[in-house]
Order: sequence, then structure tokens, then C-alpha cells
Amino acid sequence: MSEALSTMSKRNRVARRAGLLGAVVGVAAAGVAAGVAAERLLLRRRSAIAADPLADERFGRLPYDEMTTVTTADGLDLHVEIVEPEDGIDLDFGLNSPPEPTLVFIHGFCLDMGTFHFQRTELTRRGGYRMVFYDQPGHGRSSKLRQGEYTLNALGEALKRVLDETVGDGPVILIGHSMGGMTIMALAELYPEMFAEQIHGVVFISTSAGKLDEVTFGMPDFLARFSRPLIPVITGAGRLTGGMIDGLRRASTDLAQALIRKYGFGTERPSPALVRYVEQMNAHTGTEVVARYLRAIYTHARYPALEALKETKVLVICGERDKLTPPDHSAEICRILPDAEFVPVPEAGHVALLEQPDVVNAALMDFLEQVD
Repeated sequence: MSEALSTMSKRNRVARRAGLLGAVVGVAAAGVAAGVAAERLLLRRRSAIAADPLADERFGRLPYDEMTTVTTADGLDLHVEIVEPEDGIDLDFGLNSPPEPTLVFIHGFCLDMGTFHFQRTELTRRGGYRMVFYDQPGHGRSSKLRQGEYTLNALGEALKRVLDETVGDGPVILIGHSMGGMTIMALAELYPEMFAEQIHGVVFISTSAGKLDEVTFGMPDFLARFSRPLIPVITGAGRLTGGMIDGLRRASTDLAQALIRKYGFGTERPSPALVRYVEQMNAHTGTEVVARYLRAIYTHARYPALEALKETKVLVICGERDKLTPPDHSAEICRILPDAEFVPVPEAGHVALLEQPDVVNAALMDFLEQVD
């Protein structure tokens, strides 16, 4: 009898917890629905006030001189696009001058090489630069792991393979956004000698060397603390629920764009076309891929790896309103690398290179002129 009562008591406790969880989810769903409705109304009002200056921008459709595939040690095929310098430009400026560095761009989590749209456009217009862009494993047009989790060490090895096959022994400037910056740090941890010899410069845009588990994403601290223990659950559930969640993501475009505006941008009125473009890059990254990356990003800690960059010219750029890799993370990189130049970008969030391209491009061009 007592065992039966104990079983009933446990069931009642579980039911109460389920009811509480259901109430919380219900309130959250109602809030999301109201938020999406408000966002739609706000967007309609905004579009009536001013036309989108980027409505005709050809996002994701930029020319290249060569498209190739680089295969990683774990069998993943990486999509690579190469832009050659403009014909007729003498890059050596004399028989004994060293070759100009190749610029290699490494994008961030849930994005693809299109993140560098405005930098690629401007540098192509100016001519004189050889540029290499690639989609990181599981992103864009690159292939995905069949099993296991993605690791930053593997991303560092993938970058090494791209350098070996597209640059060889020539000089390089690495430009990494968000997880792309972390990939550069992983390369520095694995091959520190490259930063004293082949790599002439590094540009970190909206990135971090660690402690991402402490980021609050702009939420009240009690909510941020609640979300952190969910990461292992999300990681484990990826393969089971990925297809269903992907379907919900596609069906809830308005919600996805609202979240991207909140967490990706710093300006109050970002271009709707630009928000849609970032949302499309996010949506193209499957939920299973997202889940397999989370642990790598959350446990990323490569402060010691930065020591390899002390003899390398470094530029650090960050949006002043970045909620995902806040400015204090860039400040910490500069503390370890006191000779690094830091450029804060006003009115910009995590995708500052898309949101405020004129500021980012000006800083990048100044940096390129200073690198030997």
C-alpha cells in the first residue's frame, strides 16, 4: 500500500512539474506570437516610411575566378572560391619584391562565406588582392559530418588544408568572423610556427578567445543562468529532433528574422533585405549541425594560443552592441596582444561587417596597407 502511495506521489510531482513547464511554454509561445505580430506591424510601418537601400543588392551572388573543392583529413569536402587580382596589376613592384599576401576569409557559426559580401565587393572593386573564401564544415555548400561532434581543432586543421592547397608557401593574411576567429586561434594552437613565418596579419571580427559560457546574450542574468544547463540537452537531442526543428524554423521565418534582428544587429532599423539574407544563411545550417557545434563553441578557451600571434600584426573589430561576442571579449584579446589595433563599430551588433560595412572596410583597408 505504501509503495502504491509513493508511486502516486511521484506521478503527482511529475504531473505538477509538467503542468508548470506547460504553463511556462504556453506563456512563452503567447509572448512569441505577440512579438511576431508586433514585428510584422512595425516592419510594415517602417517600409511605408523609407525604401530599403539594399533591396536590389545581389547577396550570395558574387563573381569568382576559380571554384574548387578542398577535402579535409576527416573526409569533408569544403567549397572554396578564389578571386584573383585584377589583370595587369604588378603585385611584385620589382623583380626582388616579395609577393603580396593572399587574403583568406573564415566565416562564423551558422553563416557561410557570404558573410564577407561587402568586403569581397569592395576589395574586388579596388583590385590587387588575391582572395580565398570557403564554407566551414557543415555550412554553406560544404559537406557535413556523418557522426560525432565538430571540434575547433578539426576546424583549425581544415583551415590548414585550405592554406596548403590554395596558397602553398606564400604569405597570408587571415580574416575571421566569430567562429572564424576561433578557427584561427585553433590553427595558432596547432601550428604556432606559421604565425612567425607565413601568416603576416590577422583580423579578428566579433570573436572571442573563451568564456562564451558566461555570455548573457543581453538577457537578464537569471534567464541566462537558466539557459546554460540546457546546452548538453540540446546537443544530445540534435539527431532526434533536427528534422522537426528545421521544419519549424522554415515555417517561422518571421520569428527567425525577429530573433536575428535582436541578436545579430545593433541598429534599430537594419535593412530588411540584409536581415533576410542573414536569416537565409542561418536557415541553411541544419539543426543537427548546430547541435554538433554547440559544445565546441561553448567550451572554446584559447587564450594561451594567442601568444603565437605576438609577433604578427593584428586588427580586432567588434560592434559596440554585440550581444553574442560582447566588446569585452575583444578587449581581452587586446589585453593579451597589446600591440593589436582595436576598432569598435558604433551602432553595430554581431554582424558588424554586414551592418556597418563602410566602417569595417575602412579599418580593413588601413590594416592591409600597414602589413608588409
